[in-house]
Amino acid sequence: MSLTLTAQDKITMRTAAWGTVSLMAAADAAGRPHRAATHGSVALASATGLTGHVLAEWPKGVNLRGKSVAELADIVLPALTAAMRLLNGNDPAEAVNFRRTVLVAVEAAARTHQSDPSPTLAEMIRKITAALDAA
Repeated sequence: MSLTLTAQDKITMRTAAWGTVSLMAAADAAGRPHRAATHGSVALASATGLTGHVLAEWPKGVNLRGKSVAELADIVLPALTAAMRLLNGNDPAEAVNFRRTVLVAVEAAARTHQSDPSPTLAEMIRKITAALDAA
């Protein structure tokens, strides 16, 4: 199935994916947020398929300017659910690709530490996964 996305659909996907990396960096503020952002961004930039094409485009229209982690989460978590709902309804295989891409970015961002993720990072990972699965 070939999926044609609207400009708003693409913004939703970009907000969800790039916002996830921002949330992971914010949750690691006491650790290595720059490394989390870098590793997560590299993972997203390595995406393939339709997801890779959408994430590679300039993120015009994406607003990730929350003044707090809570404000950012209020934008990103619903976007994750909306992106999954959109993709599940139109191209289930691409929904799997998008979900895996986001989770690889989450894992890459969390692996900046040599030990297990901090409780703060672990909770953010739980929230991101729950938003992906809510669709």
